[in-house]
Amino acid sequence: MLNVFRPLYPLFFASLKGNPEKAHLQSLDILAKIDHHRHKYWGKWTIKELEKSFCVDIPSLKQSLWGLDFDHPMGLAPGFDKNGVGAGIWANFGFSFAELGAVTLHGQQGNPLPRMFRIEGDKAILNRMGANNEGAEAIALRLKETWERSPRTIPVGINLCKSKITSLEEAHQDYLGSFEALRPYADYFVINVSSPNTPGLRSLQGEEQLEPILRTLQEANQGEKPILIKIAPDLSWDDIKAILDLSRQYDLSGIVATNTTIKKEQLTTKILKETGNLLIDEAGGISGLPLKQRSTEVIRFIYKETQGQLPIIGVGGIFNAQDAWEKITAGATLLQMYSGWVYEGPWAVKDIMTGLQTRLQGKGLSNISEAVGMDN
Repeated sequence: MLNVFRPLYPLFFASLKGNPEKAHLQSLDILAKIDHHRHKYWGKWTIKELEKSFCVDIPSLKQSLWGLDFDHPMGLAPGFDKNGVGAGIWANFGFSFAELGAVTLHGQQGNPLPRMFRIEGDKAILNRMGANNEGAEAIALRLKETWERSPRTIPVGINLCKSKITSLEEAHQDYLGSFEALRPYADYFVINVSSPNTPGLRSLQGEEQLEPILRTLQEANQGEKPILIKIAPDLSWDDIKAILDLSRQYDLSGIVATNTTIKKEQLTTKILKETGNLLIDEAGGISGLPLKQRSTEVIRFIYKETQGQLPIIGVGGIFNAQDAWEKITAGATLLQMYSGWVYEGPWAVKDIMTGLQTRLQGKGLSNISEAVGMDN
């Protein structure tokens, strides 16, 4: 494994200490510059070195889903690249797909700073970003320019969220506006009604409020793009069942399980050092290791309830190959990571995929699809 990028690791990832959001934006800015100059000599060299360091080609991990080809199960979770700044380069970091956003129809600043915190004792991240992004039209223009510069080589999805200024009653039109603006520039879409950081958003997971959103989007979509829904880990089993019923009714393509959790009692860290406040009293959602068990439980429940007929993207607390294997065997066809990538570094994807290959060989399986739900 090449070490050429190891000196950049503290900037890209470990520098989430102190001012995580600033470091995050600096990282994206560097990645965007590489992508913009990918056709120059130094850009070509950098891309080549990225691929040597982080990419894998393991035939037993390849799958096709929704008419899209995935080189392996691991994708980049939304939240890392909200505005699609690095959209053209995630394949070079070894991801088999990337989900951008969350994107809202209207650009918005998000919540007041500070709003992202690294909780190292729990291998977790607390965020209360508030879906800060430039808005659907601006991001659509950026993606248009990105794909004209270099056509995408992996599936790219977009996570759609309600604008803060839009009432809950008009949420369906807000989602529709974003979908229409971005439809030409993505391969799939995820309806985000489960972020804890937009006031009232999670109430849209209720049947009466969710139904018009699904109906409006699918009437416009006419089966052109896969549309999934992302749910919270804090829902009751009955609430999840109701969402699954609507998913079947409106022919959704899958479920993303799960978003961040608002439960903080399980954290071993009790005080958020940046504020001096009890973590349990801090607003925001928790991602990372504390989410691992619950998200896997939700995946297993969905797989059983749907008899494996509704594809699941599993996300939450994936740090190593064993974490990934547990989610796949619980019922996830694809996976996403964010916090695990931040803590473990950009080599995590390659290491996890190599580990999955070893587990497949140990079980005598020829393809990762055979492992999906095998523990149920």
